[in-house]
Amino acid sequence: MSFIAGIGKTNVDLLYADMKRIPNVGEEIYADSFSVQLGGGLPGTLVNLARLNVPVRLGTFLGDDLFSDYAKREFEKAHIEVHNFHHGTNLPVNITSAIILKDDRSFISYGELIKITAEDQEAFYQMATGAAICYIENEELADVYRQLKREGTVLVYDTGWNDDMSLQHMEPLLSLADYYAPNQKEAMKLTGTDSPEQAAFQLQAYFKKVIVKADRNGCYGLENGELFLVPPINDFTHVDSTGAGDAFLAGFVYGLFHDYAFKECIMLGNITGGKAVTANGALSAYCTEEELLLRFNQF
Repeated sequence: MSFIAGIGKTNVDLLYADMKRIPNVGEEIYADSFSVQLGGGLPGTLVNLARLNVPVRLGTFLGDDLFSDYAKREFEKAHIEVHNFHHGTNLPVNITSAIILKDDRSFISYGELIKITAEDQEAFYQMATGAAICYIENEELADVYRQLKREGTVLVYDTGWNDDMSLQHMEPLLSLADYYAPNQKEAMKLTGTDSPEQAAFQLQAYFKKVIVKADRNGCYGLENGELFLVPPINDFTHVDSTGAGDAFLAGFVYGLFHDYAFKECIMLGNITGGKAVTANGALSAYCTEEELLLRFNQF
């Protein structure tokens, strides 16, 4: 049976919610709710896929600290096959304290730089060989991704916002990826355009099938020169946008994994992304496979 693979740092989120304001310097404010959760990013996307009954293999970095221990337990609950690439005694996970207000959010994060060794590259190749789909995000692994693609693995690329993002800077992975899933702000920044529609047409230079997430308006797709908008799911009540992009990507890749048409993959992504915003945190609210298919079949 095939599987989906990827390697990335694990994020652990400390969520403070339901307070009127952020404290000023020297002040202390108590939140009405608090939780510890796995955060977003590549591992979060793979957790969402595992919850949809897709076999996944996650390469990540886990140590002997209490945050890594927590992450190990959460990955085990999700039935994810984890391959640990951590060497040494430093803190290998990213930690974020998130303050979630009614209309906005603030974050403080800490994460140490981790280098990918030649041994790690070989170990990741062995882990990912035979994957139907592989998430890509690390330029140090470009040669491994390239080999996997030659062997038939579909490569899916996703990025977060970066003030310095540009086509030139991201060329090594953009030229390898089969699919890329930016939001509209990222797509416009990357292409130097003024609208998500213009950005989609610019991205045709790299992709036969283009995705531009349009936030609460749904998601644009471009296929065979035809631009279309897949609308959002309106019966989801928005609470917190954290992790929505990761959840969208899980639904979209679920569709790829099961050979759905491109537009249908986007609809599946809109469903999983829409469900994710109905609770605080990146992974609190999610679709089971049964719910995903039930909602999909209603359209």
